[in-house]
Amino acid sequence: MRILILTLGSRGDVQPYVALGAALRARGHDVTLSTGQGFETMIEAQGLAAAPLSDDVRAMIQTPEIQKALRTFSGKIRAWRASKGLYRRQLDEMWAVAQAVRPEIIVYHHPKGLAAQHIAEALQIVAVPTALIPAYIPTAAFPSPGLPLGDLGPFGNRLSHRAVVGLMHRLLAGQVGKWRRERLGLDEKGPRDLFGSYHPKGFAVPRLHGFSRLLVPPASEWGPQEKVTGYWFSEPTADWQPPPALLRFLDAGPPPVYVGFGSMPGADAARLTRSVVDALRSANRRGVLATGWGGLADVASPAHVHVLEAAPHDWLFPRCAAVVHHGGAGTTHEGLRWGRPSIICPVFGDQPFWGRRVASVGAGPPPLPQKRLTAETLAGALAATESPAIRARAAEIGSALRAEPGAEGAAAAIDAMIAAWDTAPRFSVG
Repeated sequence: MRILILTLGSRGDVQPYVALGAALRARGHDVTLSTGQGFETMIEAQGLAAAPLSDDVRAMIQTPEIQKALRTFSGKIRAWRASKGLYRRQLDEMWAVAQAVRPEIIVYHHPKGLAAQHIAEALQIVAVPTALIPAYIPTAAFPSPGLPLGDLGPFGNRLSHRAVVGLMHRLLAGQVGKWRRERLGLDEKGPRDLFGSYHPKGFAVPRLHGFSRLLVPPASEWGPQEKVTGYWFSEPTADWQPPPALLRFLDAGPPPVYVGFGSMPGADAARLTRSVVDALRSANRRGVLATGWGGLADVASPAHVHVLEAAPHDWLFPRCAAVVHHGGAGTTHEGLRWGRPSIICPVFGDQPFWGRRVASVGAGPPPLPQKRLTAETLAGALAATESPAIRARAAEIGSALRAEPGAEGAAAAIDAMIAAWDTAPRFSVG
């Protein structure tokens, strides 16, 4: 079948969908992946067709407005008001891609590809919703990852999910309704469930959850349509050639600690980097620092530190003793995939949630918010990762996590859905 995958965001939002696309392609499907600019090489290397949108997420994150939005509530409000035109353009571009590809199924990343269920309705095709965080199905088991809150109890947890989903609907419903009418020729009052599916004949469609049940066990309220498959990892990198300086550093001593904050630009990258370097020295640990999209500065490296822009996590993490990062879903799963104790230094969004989940399963110390990171606090967290209990638990989690079906399981669920349509009950899930 012709399948279109829709996602937007940083590498952590795109790479798992490349893995899913590769698994679908291996099953004989013709797959196009549409996302922002800068990922075409990654997509095409897996034999998928790339349909880039005009957004350049890396450039966007470097703007002062977005950097402030990552750190302050007032910044988020101003960024939202300024983004209304951007959101409409994204909807229009996704519609244009779908018209060009003419897929039979759209697999979309919620909430990055919210146009999908409306496009599916307009084209009378199938929309399959997916998510990388458990934020859109209310549960009493844990609070919404969209809020920086610890456990609120069953009632409070459930209410937090409903509050986040309700706020998203209020913010988006008007724009989406107008777009449905003006661009798609549909009734302005679309489906209320933003995490919804669509099938033109009313057949059941599953929702796919690309995270590990070891970190987030399926909630008791979730029905059989909620498929928790494990994280969608790519195959380990086989042909990447590390810089000679990195190889020399790795060979010169015990396994280092990885420190990197991915797509999170630092408010004061130089200060943060000094704190990291001093913490490593105080803890008597070596470190590999990844500057990423500006989270750390490219400093003159002391003997116990090696600085680089980036390296494939699946190549580097197995060669490290522990990982320190911002707590994106992808980096969190990748660190645990290789059985490495993790120190999560969250900035915003779902990152505090993943920090709490890592600590709750015993694979790392409590999260250390980046705004509280000092040489002393990070040195203390590094000392905690040397605990035999944490190291053993991280190794145990890694072994179990690698055994989850992941992208192949999600692709199998899509094929099972296709095979079941002839006998499926005539109702739509979502």
